[in-house]
Formats: sequence, C-alpha cells, structure tokens
Amino acid sequence: MRKNKAIIALGVFVAILVLVVIAKTASFYPFLFQLIFEKEVKLKQAEPSNLNILLLGIGGGSHDGPNLTDTIILANIDEGKNKVTLTSIPRDLWVPDIEGYNKKINEAYAKGELKKKGGGLTLADAVVERVTGQSVDYAVRIDFNGFIRAVDTLGGLDIIVDNTLDDYRYPISGKEDDPCGFSEEDIKEFIATISAEQEISDKFSCRYKHLHFDKGDQHLDGEQALEFVRSRHGVNGEGSDFSRSKRQQKVITAFKDKIFSAQTLVNPGRIISLYDIVKDSIDTNIKQEEFDDFIRLAQKMREAKITSLVIDTGDQVVKRQGLLDEAPFTKEYNFLSVLIPRVGNGNFSEIHKFIECQLSGKDCSLTPRVNN
Repeated sequence: MRKNKAIIALGVFVAILVLVVIAKTASFYPFLFQLIFEKEVKLKQAEPSNLNILLLGIGGGSHDGPNLTDTIILANIDEGKNKVTLTSIPRDLWVPDIEGYNKKINEAYAKGELKKKGGGLTLADAVVERVTGQSVDYAVRIDFNGFIRAVDTLGGLDIIVDNTLDDYRYPISGKEDDPCGFSEEDIKEFIATISAEQEISDKFSCRYKHLHFDKGDQHLDGEQALEFVRSRHGVNGEGSDFSRSKRQQKVITAFKDKIFSAQTLVNPGRIISLYDIVKDSIDTNIKQEEFDDFIRLAQKMREAKITSLVIDTGDQVVKRQGLLDEAPFTKEYNFLSVLIPRVGNGNFSEIHKFIECQLSGKDCSLTPRVNN
C-alpha cells in the first residue's frame, strides 16, 4: 500500500536536515516549540511560492571520479499551487562555453571544487541555470557513501520494483582501470580504434558485474539501493535516463519515509547515529537558521501534486519525444559518449521553453524531431 504523498526531492534533504538540526541544536525543545507554533515560512534566499532547489548525488570516497554527480535533479516548489516539479538532467549532457566550462554536466561540481573549496555548488548552479533557464535558489550535494551507511542504519528500504532489472555492465568499484589480463600495448591499440562505450565493456568485462532485481516488492540494503539507482545499462527499457530517474525517485521517497517514520523519530540514539554518518556527506548553501523553515515548508506541502520531468532522448517504442540527441563520437566532445540538445550543441532554448511551459501547467507536447 502506497504511503502518503510527500515532496520527493525536498524530502530527502529535509530528512537529513532534521538530523543536522537535532544534533546541532543545544536544546531541542525550544526549536520544537518554534517549529510547531511558528507557521510562516521565512526563507531568506527566495519566495517559497516559487523555489528552485538543486539536488546532486556524488559517488564520493573510493569511487572513480568521487566528485562527479550521478544524480542531478532540479526541484521546483510552488507553494501556491501545492505542486512540486522534479526535472531530472542526464549526467552525460554536454555543456559548452560557460565560465570556461566545456564538459559533461556531471563534471561541474568536481571542477568547481578543484578551483576553490566550496566552489562546486557555485559552478553547478551556474551550469544548471544555463541548461534549464531557471534560477537556482538553493543546492544540496549528497555523498552516496554516507547514503549507503544511513540506509543500513535505518534497516534498509522497501521498494516496489516496477520492472525486472538486469544490467550486465554495472561497474565494479575499484576495478575501473583493471587491464583484465591485456598488455599495455594491447590496450593502447584498442583505445586508438574504439568507437563506442559498449566496446569498452566487451573488451574489459572483468570491470563489470551483472545486476539483477526482480519485479515486485523488494527490501534493499544500502549497497543494493545505490546499485538500483546508479544502474545505467539495464535491458528491456531499463537503461534509459527516464527509467533511471524513476528509480532514483523511488529510493529517495523510501529513504524520506523511513527517516520520518515513528520508529526513527522517537529513537534519539538512531537519530544521533544517522547524523554522525551523514554530517560529512553533505555540502549545501542552506544556512542553519533556515533549517526550520525548510522543515515547515515540507510539512505544508505534504499533499503536494508531484510532476516528474526527464530531459532525455525520448522513447521510440512508446513514441515519446525527447529534447536531446546522442552526439557523434568526435574530438569536439573529447571522444566521449554524450548528449546534446536536438536543436544544436549548446542551444538550450527548447529546454528552457519546455520547462517553463511545464511549470505553468500548460500542454507542453513536443513536436517530432527533425531528421537531417
């Protein structure tokens, strides 16, 4: 049975902020009194009637490219219409010419952090604003390693898997550069002739494993939950950005529900343990004095209507139009497998109009793509 509707995107970091507030507040009861009796939301950064929050998920720790963002979701909170719109952006989207940035969008946070500690959110905000045409009011970056440990501390998550998931190319952490028995000369020769990502996984099969999740009710531990949302090469339609986004939202919802469950909230020991786990896994520009406002906003929006958008290449099987195309495997894109707007590299105007149309509640059907 489905649990009560609540904010999916806002819920994940509100849940974590609850832990931060409880652990950091010298006396919890004055804060609780204020939260219960002070009803007005007074966010300093933006009006809650039209609030945009960027959610980023990174591998962290020993993962290959620890600051690369696997999950990029822009959440628009419209308090007046009691509506939440979640826009998922694929990590392989190519973004050229912004503050010297000419890379896949999932590298923005990492590049910003390299230039200046704390600069990751600033650059990620700028890049996402360029792509979506929406201003970013707040941002939260979550480290998946902390997420795994938090899920395990909560006793796992209960997920309804819509379709059986089989991914035969899921990367094994720590084996990203394993030669799989090939000599250095063999590898150099292969790299010089490579034309697609599929060829890499076929050649270096020891770097990958087979993921399998049965359809139906599943109980996932932290590692399984992470694999479920990070899988990118599922068969039978589960390898698209659209299906991946749906899985991410399922896990986020389950995590939020578990945090706000009575078993967690009445257990101070569990709350403190969770805070100790996640405190080093979060980067955000939300000020501590605004935490209670976010929690209050989440409470007001518990019955919000949720709309999910995915910026992707569409689905020919169900005849769903997309906004993106696969780019050619050329030097212009550093010989990477990337996505670009169907109207042209660096031209995000159609994406801007589509998102703005969706936020206004109008009919936003896309016209069929033009084949050159």
